[in-house]
Amino acid sequence: QVQLVESGGGLVQAGGSTRLSCAVSVRTFSTYAMGWFRQAPGKEREFVAAIRSSGDITYYADSVKGRFTISRDNAKNTVYLQMNSLKPEDTAVYLCTAARNSRWPRVDDYWGQGTQVTVSS
Repeated sequence: QVQLVESGGGLVQAGGSTRLSCAVSVRTFSTYAMGWFRQAPGKEREFVAAIRSSGDITYYADSVKGRFTISRDNAKNTVYLQMNSLKPEDTAVYLCTAARNSRWPRVDDYWGQGTQVTVSS
């Protein structure tokens, strides 16, 4: 079973930065592709970013491209989302996801509980 626990959310001013972390409990983390999704109040859940198991390939939603960076540390079983130049419309619950690398570009077989990010204007 894959367990994902997000941390690092909170209140941030517009234009500011924050970094989310996702700790993954699985013996073979290096064989899993990872992703981030988000869900704002009253809106559908949307894809944010993904990274392949080795970290060599990433892709992003157009809405965050150039502002957000996904990365991973396979030695720590952790994936990160660095969020810069934040906007009020980035306010959402951010959810960490995982899937075996063979499912790439799918990354959403397993889900964390999410962490709230609120961007104030």
